Amino acid sequence: MLKIGLTGGMGSGKTTVSQIFSVLGIPVFYADDIAKQLMNEDEGLKKKIIQLFGENAYQDNKLNRKFISGIVFNDRFKLEQLNAIVHPVTIATAEQWIKKQTSPYIIKEAALMFESAAAVHLDYVIGVYAPQHLRLQRVMQRDDMQRDDVMARMNNQIDEAIKMKLCDFVIVNDEQQAVLPQVLYLHKKLLTLSA
Repeated sequence: MLKIGLTGGMGSGKTTVSQIFSVLGIPVFYADDIAKQLMNEDEGLKKKIIQLFGENAYQDNKLNRKFISGIVFNDRFKLEQLNAIVHPVTIATAEQWIKKQTSPYIIKEAALMFESAAAVHLDYVIGVYAPQHLRLQRVMQRDDMQRDDVMARMNNQIDEAIKMKLCDFVIVNDEQQAVLPQVLYLHKKLLTLSA
């Protein structure tokens, strides 16, 4: 079974592309969603996050995302410390999930595929590319965020051009090219590669 990564910057359309693969019957591991879940449910992880950020890291036993975001998107070192404790647990959870799958290939969707070193555990990585102005617009609308807040988060990710060069395949989601045919083409290619 091939292990395929799927990545792209905020607002690139990763989730849309993942959902198409899912409809095609390919299991998808949503690493970012699982990481959020683990930060709320994994007691060892919760303890480490409280050690790092203090008691305000959790409110009513739930991760205080606003509090933590306010810190990590203004302090790169704190962001790196948070990622250093969350990524290994998420990667281990993904590995356990992968062992249970039986399809020709699986998709692991993650925003920080290269930043977290998750890519080393994969056979191929697909990048979803969209120009920055489109990504910015999408995230501002989707998350009801201010431009400066979105830019602060984007600036903590690898430059999009560099990220796409690190990928084995790129799907362009620029509202000019249809995404579905690109995904169907890759699906066929990955089925062939996995045979």
